Amino acid sequence: MLLAALLPATAFAGTAEELSGLFSQSCLPYAGQPAALRQWAGRANLPEVPDPARAAFLDGAPGKVFDASNAAGKFALLSSDDGICAVVTDKAGDRETARALEQALGHAGIKFRLVIERDDKLNPRLHHREYLASGTGRAWRILAATVRDSAPGQAMLTAAPE
Repeated sequence: MLLAALLPATAFAGTAEELSGLFSQSCLPYAGQPAALRQWAGRANLPEVPDPARAAFLDGAPGKVFDASNAAGKFALLSSDDGICAVVTDKAGDRETARALEQALGHAGIKFRLVIERDDKLNPRLHHREYLASGTGRAWRILAATVRDSAPGQAMLTAAPE
């Protein structure tokens, strides 16, 4: 953790890009389709995360969690049984995550608009950006939740079909 505080935020821009790339490959095509998302995770050779970590990631909701960690960092793919899909990392900057997500959506030809941006009411260190997005015959509600801090922290991108 001390190392993260000493590195410039740009050192974690690659993590935000990896997070957005994973989100684009998994959640955008498969949000609302948990069986298809889980098949994709299998084809991508992502191992399932066992309990109790699975339950912690899903906050007790039914579903599956896959370890998508790679050389760029630690990543998890969450697939809840109700079709909500999320990707999580432990070290991505707030601004870098928003920038990487918006670039990934644009590169995928997905139209989006930011509809809400606010700090969490219970924990002001958490920052939320909510987007409405559409493209490729689909529509999504996307939430980017990040830690607003000088050092990059946890970041989560969530998609639900609209």
